[in-house]
Amino acid sequence: MTTQQQQDKKERLNRLIDRTKGIPPIPVAVAYPCDRESLRGPLMAAQADIINPILVGPEARIRAVAEEFGLDIKGLRIVNTKDSIEAANTAVALTRDGESGALMKGSLHTDELMGAVVTRANSFRTNRRISHVFVMDVPTYPRPMLITDAAVNIAPTLEEKVDIIQNAIDLGKILGIDIPKVAILAAVETVNPKMPATLEAAALCKMADRGQIKGGLLDGPLAFDNAVSPEAVAIKGIVSPVAGQADIFMVPNLEVGNVLFKQLEYLANALTAGVVLGAKAPVILTSRADSAETRTASCVIAALIAHANRNKKGA
Repeated sequence: MTTQQQQDKKERLNRLIDRTKGIPPIPVAVAYPCDRESLRGPLMAAQADIINPILVGPEARIRAVAEEFGLDIKGLRIVNTKDSIEAANTAVALTRDGESGALMKGSLHTDELMGAVVTRANSFRTNRRISHVFVMDVPTYPRPMLITDAAVNIAPTLEEKVDIIQNAIDLGKILGIDIPKVAILAAVETVNPKMPATLEAAALCKMADRGQIKGGLLDGPLAFDNAVSPEAVAIKGIVSPVAGQADIFMVPNLEVGNVLFKQLEYLANALTAGVVLGAKAPVILTSRADSAETRTASCVIAALIAHANRNKKGA
């Protein structure tokens, strides 16, 4: 990445952080922040007044990481646990019980954290299917791109896709999109009985027409070029209020979504934030390889969700 690209990405991160100006930082339980980036990320978010981190994990190890990399954790609450599994369950409990407004993954494995999130014993689930959304600021696209699901649901059923789309629509509205436009992606823009993704796309659009998915505008199947490019839409003669200007990109399965978001992040200099929806509070779910900047961006999205949920409860 060139110096100019780094500066551009930093400016886009600062604009995202500006969205939390005027709202108080939320407490966030950080599960097992036991390496440099997983500890530096929440500290960066704390310095920007986005969150108040609660560090959950082996205290001696957390302090050793902070000392090794010169990270200041003075004054932060540390909840001592023996290992990553206990850290995950403790962080979920803190969030479930209202001591934390969001849950954040540290350097533990995703399945360790999500296992604690989905187990019935922790009572952290809702009636809604849990799903993940990547919120991406791509320099070559004029609006945020919400990609779902590229991290949690491997091969979702039609019924599960209803919840996945609804979660993303609800997030889009929190981010200020009045009527999120949802492109249901496939390899082509026509229904082909030999391609199940196109059949499910058509079914989802009809379900939206019947009120089974609310608050958004759906169209599909759409190939990716038809979802983002007005030129491609014009050439192919597609008539659609979504094509060429989609906000939400519903992928047919996790593999497609994973490849798509990583292409945008690594080849298009996209600023990336990731969050899990459908639980009792947002879950900031980042890769162990993610930078502190990505973790900070994800904290912004979680803070906006937490404040929206709080306002809804107080209404």
